[in-house]
Amino acid sequence: MSLTMAALQMVSTPRVDDNLARAAALVAQAAGRGAELVVLPEYFCLMGRHDRDKLAIAEAPGHGPIQTTLSDLARQHGIWLVGGTLPMALDGDPEHATNTTLVYGPQGQRAARYDKMHLFRYDDGERRHDEAATLRPGAQPVAVEVEARDGTRHRTGLSICYDLRFPELYRRLMQPPCDLLVVPAAFTWPTGQAHWELLLRARAVENQCYVVASAQGGRHENGRRTWGHTMVVDPWGTVLAVQDEGEAVVLATLDAAVLARVRQQLPALEHRRW
Repeated sequence: MSLTMAALQMVSTPRVDDNLARAAALVAQAAGRGAELVVLPEYFCLMGRHDRDKLAIAEAPGHGPIQTTLSDLARQHGIWLVGGTLPMALDGDPEHATNTTLVYGPQGQRAARYDKMHLFRYDDGERRHDEAATLRPGAQPVAVEVEARDGTRHRTGLSICYDLRFPELYRRLMQPPCDLLVVPAAFTWPTGQAHWELLLRARAVENQCYVVASAQGGRHENGRRTWGHTMVVDPWGTVLAVQDEGEAVVLATLDAAVLARVRQQLPALEHRRW
Protein backbone atom coordinates (compact mmCIF):
# COMPACT_ATOMS: atom_id res chain seq x y z
CA MET A 1 0.00 0.00 0.00
CA SER A 2 1.58 3.24 -1.13
CA LEU A 3 1.00 6.76 -2.35
CA THR A 4 3.25 8.43 -4.94
CA MET A 5 3.85 12.05 -3.94
CA ALA A 6 5.38 15.01 -5.76
CA ALA A 7 6.63 18.20 -4.12
CA LEU A 8 7.01 21.03 -6.64
CA GLN A 9 9.63 23.75 -6.34
CA MET A 10 9.13 27.08 -8.11
CA VAL A 11 10.73 30.49 -8.46
CA SER A 12 7.55 32.50 -8.83
CA THR A 13 7.33 35.95 -10.40
CA PRO A 14 5.14 39.06 -9.93
CA ARG A 15 2.94 37.88 -12.86
CA VAL A 16 0.06 35.58 -11.99
CA ASP A 17 -0.48 34.28 -15.54
CA ASP A 18 3.17 33.27 -15.89
CA ASN A 19 3.12 31.52 -12.54
CA LEU A 20 -0.06 29.61 -13.34
CA ALA A 21 1.48 28.46 -16.63
CA ARG A 22 4.65 27.25 -14.89
CA ALA A 23 2.61 25.52 -12.19
CA ALA A 24 0.52 23.75 -14.84
CA ALA A 25 3.66 22.52 -16.60
CA LEU A 26 5.17 21.18 -13.37
CA VAL A 27 1.91 19.51 -12.30
CA ALA A 28 1.69 17.83 -15.71
CA GLN A 29 5.29 16.63 -15.36
CA ALA A 30 4.58 15.23 -11.91
CA ALA A 31 1.40 13.49 -13.02
CA GLY A 32 3.24 12.07 -16.02
CA ARG A 33 5.73 10.51 -13.61
CA GLY A 34 2.97 8.80 -11.68
CA ALA A 35 2.25 11.25 -8.86
CA GLU A 36 -1.11 10.76 -7.13
CA LEU A 37 -0.63 13.69 -4.73
CA VAL A 38 1.04 16.91 -5.90
CA VAL A 39 1.98 19.79 -3.58
CA LEU A 40 2.69 23.32 -4.84
CA PRO A 41 4.73 25.85 -2.81
CA GLU A 42 3.53 28.82 -0.80
CA TYR A 43 2.52 31.77 -3.02
CA PHE A 44 3.08 29.70 -6.16
CA CYS A 45 0.73 32.17 -7.86
CA LEU A 46 2.54 35.41 -6.96
CA MET A 47 5.79 36.63 -5.49
CA GLY A 48 4.98 40.33 -5.67
CA ARG A 49 7.28 43.30 -5.68
CA HIS A 50 5.54 44.67 -2.58
CA ASP A 51 3.74 42.95 0.30
CA ARG A 52 0.43 44.58 -0.61
CA ASP A 53 0.48 43.16 -4.15
CA LYS A 54 -1.21 40.03 -2.87
CA LEU A 55 -4.30 42.01 -1.89
CA ALA A 56 -4.96 42.95 -5.52
CA ILE A 57 -5.26 39.30 -6.56
CA ALA A 58 -7.10 37.98 -3.48
CA GLU A 59 -10.00 35.75 -4.53
CA ALA A 60 -13.38 35.06 -2.98
CA PRO A 61 -14.09 31.40 -2.16
CA GLY A 62 -15.02 29.48 -5.31
CA HIS A 63 -14.25 32.32 -7.70
CA GLY A 64 -11.18 33.46 -9.60
CA PRO A 65 -8.54 32.25 -12.06
CA ILE A 66 -6.23 30.74 -9.45
CA GLN A 67 -8.89 28.50 -7.95
CA THR A 68 -10.20 27.59 -11.40
CA THR A 69 -6.71 26.59 -12.51
CA LEU A 70 -6.17 24.40 -9.45
CA SER A 71 -9.51 22.65 -9.86
CA ASP A 72 -8.95 22.11 -13.58
CA LEU A 73 -5.45 20.70 -13.04
CA ALA A 74 -6.65 18.23 -10.42
CA ARG A 75 -9.48 17.04 -12.64
CA GLN A 76 -7.40 16.97 -15.85
CA HIS A 77 -4.71 14.77 -14.31
CA GLY A 78 -6.90 12.81 -11.88
CA ILE A 79 -4.74 13.75 -8.89
CA TRP A 80 -4.98 15.18 -5.40
CA LEU A 81 -3.61 18.71 -5.60
CA VAL A 82 -2.48 20.76 -2.62
CA GLY A 83 -2.61 24.24 -4.10
CA GLY A 84 0.36 25.74 -2.29
CA THR A 85 -1.12 28.98 -1.02
CA LEU A 86 -3.05 31.88 -2.47
CA PRO A 87 -4.47 35.06 -0.92
CA MET A 88 -8.18 34.78 -0.10
CA ALA A 89 -10.30 37.91 0.34
CA LEU A 90 -11.90 38.85 3.65
CA ASP A 91 -15.40 40.30 3.67
CA GLY A 92 -15.34 43.89 4.86
CA ASP A 93 -11.54 44.09 5.15
CA PRO A 94 -9.86 45.04 1.86
CA GLU A 95 -6.60 45.77 3.72
CA HIS A 96 -6.03 42.14 4.66
CA ALA A 97 -6.39 38.63 3.27
CA THR A 98 -5.77 35.10 4.48
CA ASN A 99 -2.84 33.00 3.26
CA THR A 100 -4.75 29.88 2.29
CA THR A 101 -4.08 26.32 1.21
CA LEU A 102 -6.83 24.72 -0.88
CA VAL A 103 -6.87 20.99 -1.58
CA TYR A 104 -8.62 19.59 -4.65
CA GLY A 105 -9.57 15.99 -5.34
CA PRO A 106 -9.27 13.99 -8.57
CA GLN A 107 -12.66 15.16 -9.83
CA GLY A 108 -11.67 18.79 -9.34
CA GLN A 109 -13.75 19.16 -6.18
CA ARG A 110 -12.46 21.30 -3.33
CA ALA A 111 -11.76 18.93 -0.46
CA ALA A 112 -10.26 21.21 2.21
CA ARG A 113 -9.27 24.76 3.10
CA TYR A 114 -6.63 25.77 5.64
CA ASP A 115 -5.78 29.37 6.56
CA LYS A 116 -2.24 29.88 7.86
CA MET A 117 -2.43 30.23 11.63
CA HIS A 118 1.03 31.61 12.48
CA LEU A 119 2.11 34.85 10.80
CA PHE A 120 5.83 35.38 10.20
CA ARG A 121 7.72 38.37 11.54
CA TYR A 122 11.48 38.80 11.16
CA ASP A 123 13.96 41.65 11.44
CA ASP A 124 17.71 41.12 11.37
CA GLY A 125 18.51 44.77 10.69
CA GLU A 126 18.75 44.19 6.93
CA ARG A 127 15.63 42.17 6.08
CA ARG A 128 12.23 42.90 7.55
CA HIS A 129 9.04 40.89 7.16
CA ASP A 130 5.71 41.30 8.96
CA GLU A 131 2.90 39.22 7.51
CA ALA A 132 0.37 40.67 9.94
CA ALA A 133 0.50 43.96 8.01
CA THR A 134 -1.48 42.36 5.17
CA LEU A 135 -2.76 39.03 6.53
CA ARG A 136 -5.17 37.74 9.13
CA PRO A 137 -4.41 34.39 10.81
CA GLY A 138 -6.54 31.29 10.56
CA ALA A 139 -8.11 29.74 13.64
CA GLN A 140 -8.33 25.97 13.15
CA PRO A 141 -6.01 23.07 12.24
CA VAL A 142 -7.21 21.12 9.20
CA ALA A 143 -6.57 17.60 7.95
CA VAL A 144 -7.96 15.88 4.86
CA GLU A 145 -8.35 12.23 3.85
CA VAL A 146 -6.46 11.53 0.63
CA GLU A 147 -7.45 8.33 -1.18
CA ALA A 148 -4.68 6.63 -3.15
CA ARG A 149 -5.37 4.77 -6.37
CA ASP A 150 -4.98 1.48 -4.52
CA GLY A 151 -7.96 2.46 -2.35
CA THR A 152 -6.02 3.20 0.83
CA ARG A 153 -6.78 6.44 2.64
CA HIS A 154 -4.13 8.67 4.20
CA ARG A 155 -4.93 11.34 6.76
CA THR A 156 -2.98 14.42 5.64
CA GLY A 157 -2.31 17.39 7.91
CA LEU A 158 -2.10 20.86 6.39
CA SER A 159 0.38 23.55 7.44
CA ILE A 160 2.16 26.51 5.85
CA CYS A 161 5.75 27.77 6.14
CA TYR A 162 6.14 29.54 9.53
CA ASP A 163 3.70 27.02 11.07
CA LEU A 164 6.65 24.63 10.97
CA ARG A 165 8.10 26.26 14.10
CA PHE A 166 5.07 25.43 16.24
CA PRO A 167 5.04 21.71 17.18
CA GLU A 168 1.79 22.09 19.11
CA LEU A 169 -0.06 22.58 15.79
CA TYR A 170 1.21 19.22 14.55
CA ARG A 171 0.29 17.52 17.80
CA ARG A 172 -3.25 18.77 17.27
CA LEU A 173 -3.17 17.35 13.76
CA MET A 174 -2.07 13.97 15.14
CA GLN A 175 -5.38 13.37 16.93
CA PRO A 176 -5.96 10.93 15.29
CA PRO A 177 -2.49 10.38 13.77
CA CYS A 178 -1.72 11.59 10.27
CA ASP A 179 0.21 9.51 7.75
CA LEU A 180 1.46 12.67 6.07
CA LEU A 181 2.08 16.34 6.81
CA VAL A 182 2.42 18.89 4.02
CA VAL A 183 4.32 22.18 4.29
CA PRO A 184 4.10 24.60 1.35
CA ALA A 185 6.69 27.28 2.09
CA ALA A 186 8.71 30.28 0.98
CA PHE A 187 11.42 30.29 3.65
CA THR A 188 13.85 33.18 3.63
CA TRP A 189 17.46 32.40 2.82
CA PRO A 190 18.88 33.00 6.34
CA THR A 191 16.12 31.20 8.25
CA GLY A 192 16.03 28.36 5.75
CA GLN A 193 19.77 27.83 5.85
CA ALA A 194 19.67 27.65 9.64
CA HIS A 195 16.48 25.73 10.39
CA TRP A 196 14.51 24.36 7.39
CA GLU A 197 15.80 20.78 7.24
CA LEU A 198 16.19 20.60 11.02
CA LEU A 199 12.53 21.50 11.60
CA LEU A 200 11.16 19.28 8.84
CA ARG A 201 13.02 16.24 10.12
CA ALA A 202 11.96 17.00 13.69
CA ARG A 203 8.29 17.19 12.71
CA ALA A 204 8.63 13.84 10.88
CA VAL A 205 10.40 12.11 13.76
CA GLU A 206 8.22 13.37 16.62
CA ASN A 207 5.00 12.58 14.71
CA GLN A 208 6.28 9.39 13.06
CA CYS A 209 4.87 10.33 9.69
CA TYR A 210 5.94 11.48 6.24
CA VAL A 211 6.52 15.18 5.61
CA VAL A 212 6.27 16.73 2.14
CA ALA A 213 7.69 20.26 1.95
CA SER A 214 7.29 22.23 -1.29
CA ALA A 215 9.26 25.45 -1.43
CA GLN A 216 10.02 28.56 -3.38
CA GLY A 217 13.68 28.22 -4.25
CA GLY A 218 15.87 30.80 -5.94
CA ARG A 219 16.31 34.47 -6.80
CA HIS A 220 13.03 36.20 -7.57
CA GLU A 221 12.41 39.25 -9.73
CA ASN A 222 11.44 41.22 -6.63
CA GLY A 223 14.99 40.82 -5.32
CA ARG A 224 14.15 38.22 -2.73
CA ARG A 225 16.06 34.96 -2.46
CA THR A 226 14.19 31.99 -1.04
CA TRP A 227 15.89 28.97 0.47
CA GLY A 228 14.30 26.18 -1.59
CA HIS A 229 15.44 22.68 -0.63
CA THR A 230 12.07 21.15 -1.39
CA MET A 231 12.14 17.72 0.21
CA VAL A 232 10.31 14.63 1.38
CA VAL A 233 11.17 13.13 4.78
CA ASP A 234 10.13 9.69 6.01
CA PRO A 235 8.86 8.78 9.53
CA TRP A 236 12.40 7.91 10.71
CA GLY A 237 13.64 11.36 9.72
CA THR A 238 15.45 10.24 6.58
CA VAL A 239 15.43 12.71 3.67
CA LEU A 240 14.14 10.65 0.75
CA ALA A 241 14.56 13.34 -1.94
CA VAL A 242 15.62 16.99 -2.09
CA GLN A 243 16.19 19.79 -4.62
CA ASP A 244 18.29 22.76 -3.54
CA GLU A 245 17.24 25.59 -5.91
CA GLY A 246 15.37 26.11 -9.18
CA GLU A 247 12.22 24.61 -10.61
CA ALA A 248 11.86 20.92 -9.89
CA VAL A 249 9.57 17.96 -9.33
CA VAL A 250 10.68 16.04 -6.23
CA LEU A 251 9.15 12.55 -6.15
CA ALA A 252 8.90 10.04 -3.31
CA THR A 253 6.60 7.26 -2.11
CA LEU A 254 4.60 7.03 1.07
CA ASP A 255 5.01 3.39 2.08
CA ALA A 256 2.38 2.28 4.57
CA ALA A 257 4.57 -0.66 5.64
CA VAL A 258 7.41 1.71 6.64
CA LEU A 259 4.94 3.86 8.55
CA ALA A 260 3.57 0.85 10.44
CA ARG A 261 7.03 -0.57 11.17
CA VAL A 262 8.36 2.67 12.67
CA ARG A 263 5.29 3.05 14.89
CA GLN A 264 5.43 -0.60 15.96
CA GLN A 265 9.16 -0.67 16.75
CA LEU A 266 9.11 2.64 18.65
CA PRO A 267 5.52 3.30 19.77
CA ALA A 268 6.14 6.89 20.80
CA LEU A 269 2.70 8.06 19.70
CA GLU A 270 1.14 5.57 22.13
CA HIS A 271 3.33 6.93 24.94
CA ARG A 272 2.12 10.53 24.65
CA ARG A 273 0.75 11.89 27.92
CA TRP A 274 -1.31 14.67 26.32
